[in-house]
Amino acid sequence: MNKKLLFVFAHPDDESFSCGGTIPKYHHAGASISLVSATSGCKGKPGPFQLTTREEKAKHREGELQRACGILGVDKLILYRYLDGEVNQVGKKELTDRIAATILEEAPDVIVTFPPDGISGHPDHIAISFAVQRAVQQAEQDMSPDLYPDLYFIALPPQVAFRRQGVNLPSCKVEMGDYRETKARALQAHQSQVFSVNRTFPGVMEGKLDVLLPMEYYTLVRRSGQPVETPQAADERDIPAIDFI
Repeated sequence: MNKKLLFVFAHPDDESFSCGGTIPKYHHAGASISLVSATSGCKGKPGPFQLTTREEKAKHREGELQRACGILGVDKLILYRYLDGEVNQVGKKELTDRIAATILEEAPDVIVTFPPDGISGHPDHIAISFAVQRAVQQAEQDMSPDLYPDLYFIALPPQVAFRRQGVNLPSCKVEMGDYRETKARALQAHQSQVFSVNRTFPGVMEGKLDVLLPMEYYTLVRRSGQPVETPQAADERDIPAIDFI
């Protein structure tokens, strides 16, 4: 049976920033990939485009997300269409129930989402992180134990994470190999976010690949229905490469 991976994020482009090498790697390995975007990014800056209303921005950014998904190999895109910047104002039960329903419908082997600090501190990211954690435990109540999914947080690269206090530390990494180019093309699909992309990965929008690390980092936080303690790696060499499938 093919493995199923579910990625749960807040905005169009989160998937490409965080997992733009991981997703195509496992798509080409035969995994089924589903992606939740809780918002359509209607408050994001429009970049070079003349988009003035929330509706125009949302439609445009959904189109960019669809193109990125095609590049990455996402099999199913699920849009919740909550208001950008206001996910933390959605009722906790509503958001948890909705994500739990998605988990039960998709029956993933692996779920990937934000850590509790949201990586960037964005309130939407933080709201999604906590809702996913609750939703996984809620969904487990209606699942056979042999179907419990593994839960991973995305993590900052160790050279960044080790210098910060109180951040989620990586416990594993996925080596992207040749899929760095795929990640770059997915990022380039988000043309309205050119300034954000170039701020994080200078030159990627113009085809520069050497600013992309050859791996993406994660933290395993739940397995077999139980929390997993994060081992404290001394440096990058102590972080093991893993395989999600």
